[in-house]
Amino acid sequence: MTDGCESILRQLMTRARAGDEQARDELFARCRNYLAIVARTQVESWLQRKVDASDLVQQSLLDAHRGFEKFRGETEQEWLAWLRRIVSHNATDYVRRYHGTAKRGKGKEIPLQTGAGDLSDAVFHDPADPRESPSQLVMQHEQEILVADAIARLSPDHQEVIQLRNLQRLPFEEIAARMGRSGPAVQMLWARAIRRLQELLNAESVSPRPDVSPRNGDGGR
Repeated sequence: MTDGCESILRQLMTRARAGDEQARDELFARCRNYLAIVARTQVESWLQRKVDASDLVQQSLLDAHRGFEKFRGETEQEWLAWLRRIVSHNATDYVRRYHGTAKRGKGKEIPLQTGAGDLSDAVFHDPADPRESPSQLVMQHEQEILVADAIARLSPDHQEVIQLRNLQRLPFEEIAARMGRSGPAVQMLWARAIRRLQELLNAESVSPRPDVSPRNGDGGR
């Protein structure tokens, strides 16, 4: 993995600030998959069930577009943190508006509060494993945008098991109940999902740019 994604984001931010509308549109497009993961994790930590967070993502992107001039950061980490704050604010309103009051589950969401690498660490670190997490592979994939794009290319089942296990940090027993599978079947599904994600990220190490459009045809059940 190279620093290509980060340097491209920085270039796009610079061009967007100079008034380049096309650069601004591409900047937000590159962050859509990442925001989709953040939004779903935020909302499901309140609702304890799978939700369609597409409206939340769209609203957050719209708010970020409108308030782009208010962004004062210079780095990719600051940019992603700014977007996460917008999503977090909108997630609270989303839950209140469409689902009434809901109790947030403790310890069920990935913090996603600091710089690049958090999403990578969460995805490749089994929550039940007390050992230090980032493996050599994870250290090569610290760029959150690329990890999010790779997740978006997984099959729906692979995306869901990673969401529930690594981002919401649920035990396999609860994941099995939610997905209507046995415990061993869910553990096998999770292992295959992580392996497939590793393959996609390894492929990106020689690819200049991932496709920002979700593709759900890859990966097995």
